Amino acid sequence: MKRSLTLLFALLLAVPALAERKQSFGEYDVHYITFNSGFLQPDVAAATGLVRSRTQGVVNVSVLKQGEPVPSLVNGSVRNLLGQDRPLAFRQIKEGQAIYYLAQFPFDSRETLRFTLNVQPLGGEPMSFNFNQEVFPDP
Repeated sequence: MKRSLTLLFALLLAVPALAERKQSFGEYDVHYITFNSGFLQPDVAAATGLVRSRTQGVVNVSVLKQGEPVPSLVNGSVRNLLGQDRPLAFRQIKEGQAIYYLAQFPFDSRETLRFTLNVQPLGGEPMSFNFNQEVFPDP
């Protein structure tokens, strides 16, 4: 299982720079990425408790302070263009020194979704930001 989680984390870090995003808040950097869960290998999905599906996305969030992971409270929501909101239920994944937070969200077809993320590093102030992401079912 540890190897599967390491593979997931390495895979997410290896995604092209355009796919990864970062918001900086003072001494904290919040890295985030969304992707289709169908891209995950079955063993990696099982090890992280994610459902593989062509119509399920994943949000991955990590919080760093001076390059070191920081335990945080992470929550948020995703909204489609019709204004339908869905909460995001993040799970903390710890592997060695790495700490990241994963949440899944459904989508029906190719669409642009609006994400709102709320992050509070332990011992730090709450931080919130929004971003848009186009998603589409994996063929």
